[in-house]
Amino acid sequence: MKFTVLTLFPELIQTCLSHGVVGRASEQGVFTVETIALRDYGTGRHRQVDDHPFGGGAGMIMTAPVLVRALEDLTARDPGVFRILLTPSGKPFTQPVSRSLAERPHVAFLCGRYEGVDARVEAFVDERLSLGDFVLSGGELAALAMIDSIARLLPGTLGNASSAGDESFSTGLLEYPQYTRPAGFRGMEVPEVLRSGDHGAIQRWRRKEALRRTRRDRPALLEQVQLTRLDKELLKELENEP
Repeated sequence: MKFTVLTLFPELIQTCLSHGVVGRASEQGVFTVETIALRDYGTGRHRQVDDHPFGGGAGMIMTAPVLVRALEDLTARDPGVFRILLTPSGKPFTQPVSRSLAERPHVAFLCGRYEGVDARVEAFVDERLSLGDFVLSGGELAALAMIDSIARLLPGTLGNASSAGDESFSTGLLEYPQYTRPAGFRGMEVPEVLRSGDHGAIQRWRRKEALRRTRRDRPALLEQVQLTRLDKELLKELENEP
């Protein structure tokens, strides 16, 4: 798979993606990352990429000619590239979105800066995505987070291929709590069931705890999950607990 990031700060992207499991996967060729310096498409002696907004207002807006030229050059080289504009007003980036993007051979992220981008740029992208209901100084951090999420789903990134399937949101629920040695720590004990060796009981406990966490911290997620008969039974148990 290939990622392309169109940005004013190419060095930021390459540096951050050179560490950890994602960095190792990149070195092994699981995916590649290309950066396109938007400043190269700027106008005038100073390679200007922004201008004042029509109608007045604070800040500067990244101009359509600069961004569209960069997008068109990229598309000319690979007509199949899926182009994403990163913006707080975009569709929320979720685990299902991450999974769908992991199936594409080439995904590009256009990173805005300043007060945003000329709205006409939206006609030249395939999707608008947001990392969350907050505002960042630019799209680079959002691009890095999304690349990390997508890369983890690619075969060969994680040492254990089943790891991604157990993580939060992969099943629609938050992940169950995890423990490691020592069994006792400052008066807190690892649940006995996890030390029992009874794999059926462990799976049941993990599902129940995933439901407990989701019900407590993100109850809206339960409305989006297709609950099994066991899930409904476990939720009734949770409701009857003191």
